[in-house]
Amino acid sequence: MEIYKLSDEISEENSTRLVKNHKYGVVQPEASGGVGVSGGAVLKITDIKQAVKNENRVNVFVNGKYSFSLDVAQVVDMGVKVGRIVSEDELADFKKASEFGKAYQRALEWVLMRPRSKRELQDYLKRREMQGEAKERKKDWERDREIADLIARGEDIDAKRLERRTERAKKRIKYDFKELIIERLIERGYVDDEKFARYYVENRFVKKGVSQKRLKMELMKKGVDTEIIEEVLDGRDDEEEILKIIAKKRAKYDDEKLVSYLCRQGFPYQLAQSLVAAHGKD
Repeated sequence: MEIYKLSDEISEENSTRLVKNHKYGVVQPEASGGVGVSGGAVLKITDIKQAVKNENRVNVFVNGKYSFSLDVAQVVDMGVKVGRIVSEDELADFKKASEFGKAYQRALEWVLMRPRSKRELQDYLKRREMQGEAKERKKDWERDREIADLIARGEDIDAKRLERRTERAKKRIKYDFKELIIERLIERGYVDDEKFARYYVENRFVKKGVSQKRLKMELMKKGVDTEIIEEVLDGRDDEEEILKIIAKKRAKYDDEKLVSYLCRQGFPYQLAQSLVAAHGKD
């Protein structure tokens, strides 16, 4: 199967390459198209318009009604054009490609804000999924509450309204693109645990003194492999970091409290005690 491609508009990869991997789940339709039948009606792409909120996406209309949106690169690769007749299966594939494209673009924008670890990306995608589910539950609850209020007031309920509510629930398809997005972002170099670890360590050292022990614990929580942690911390000196803290905290703490503070930050007791004693208050 040939898989659609997405354009990473924010990156240097404007001219994206085709990724061949059936796991991405969307088949590129035949260029000739096919006869699509939905309850006897032909499915025809009748219009393509640029999206209002995102100039890199277009809205596609089928039989005069909005159906789905696609990344501009997907439109070309999947042969989407006005006048094309599509089958129900092809339409379903287009919609799946649409959902993947939107989810991938959101994740790309997020990882480009600063270096991210794979674990951070996994947690982010899970949060997005849970937020989406909560939003859908809220919408369902609001619609059900509205219908219940109408019934309670003895008002007539439009049968079509109830039918639409049921149909929405039936048609709601849950796609799980998390692993596919992670795989793609790692493949293209947007997510790299080593780059993330180096960025994290440099920023923690610049901001304030921090022990190697504390950094190891923090990076492990971020899902960074132990070998990578050891490599990025190689050559780092706890003594230099302790001196940074002493310079900042000496006026605030006496020797005992300063040593205790340093130990809480993960520095070895003996090293902290000797350096505090050597750099007493003036």
